[in-house]
Amino acid sequence: MRFISPKTDFAFKKIFGSNRSKKILISFLNAIVYEGKNTIKSLEIIDPYNPGSTSTLKDTYLDVRAVLDNDSTVIIEMQVLNVEAFEKRVIYNIAKAYGNQLDMGEQYTTLRPFIALSIADFLLFKNSSQMINRFRLKEEKQLFNYRDELTLIFIELPKFNKELSELETLSDKWIYFLKAAPSLEMIPESLGAVPEIEEALTIASRANLSHQELEELHKQEVFIGDRKGEIAIAKIEQNLKFISLVIEQKFGAVNPELMTTIEKLSLSELDRLIETILTFQAMEDLERWLDNFR
Repeated sequence: MRFISPKTDFAFKKIFGSNRSKKILISFLNAIVYEGKNTIKSLEIIDPYNPGSTSTLKDTYLDVRAVLDNDSTVIIEMQVLNVEAFEKRVIYNIAKAYGNQLDMGEQYTTLRPFIALSIADFLLFKNSSQMINRFRLKEEKQLFNYRDELTLIFIELPKFNKELSELETLSDKWIYFLKAAPSLEMIPESLGAVPEIEEALTIASRANLSHQELEELHKQEVFIGDRKGEIAIAKIEQNLKFISLVIEQKFGAVNPELMTTIEKLSLSELDRLIETILTFQAMEDLERWLDNFR
């Protein structure tokens, strides 16, 4: 068996946002939002996904929305690309959705809580080792909640490095599913022991997809790959400009041979150089650092 990646629009909405997804979504949200507690008993998916409803490739994020049995509304978003102002968009979306509950003349007492669950396929909070970070409005010094009306939850997939044999909690298993589904060749026993994850993998099985659905999936995968390439190139160019400017300001004219060596560095290596270059006291420090890559 081979499985599609839940990170594409087609797969994510088919798995978590279709009419047959309620039990899957309940299990996932109980695992992530309520830390494994069986809090949600039922929910209603807003605008459920139907085959053929995915049309354009105009954006790089997607969402599933549901009203929970405690009257909260949750917006689940998968973000595959680290685009500019992503954090601002998360705040805008939840604030707009919260405010749009009221029609003209309705009372504020009718407002219900909103939860924004953002799944990022990149690092967001480098100063935090936690894979899941939660935010609410709190008093600055005593840290008590203002009201639990707006909750922001972020999952950073790159921080999850557990192997299949190391999975312990329900959240471990769901996040492993999000990351590793395409690499699986069968449904592992530990994942199949959770009926909702087994059902999610059944939905994600390539064998259960039509030719048209596989074509749609391929288009989205190519689109995401192209966008990742464009973003990487833009970041490399930005990093090179910054490094060149720092060298010129700290050490004088930029040595062309030195810049040629720097231009051959990967994006991650350039990021490391940016973190280090401000500590260099002389050009020799930079040259010694670069010796590791010559």
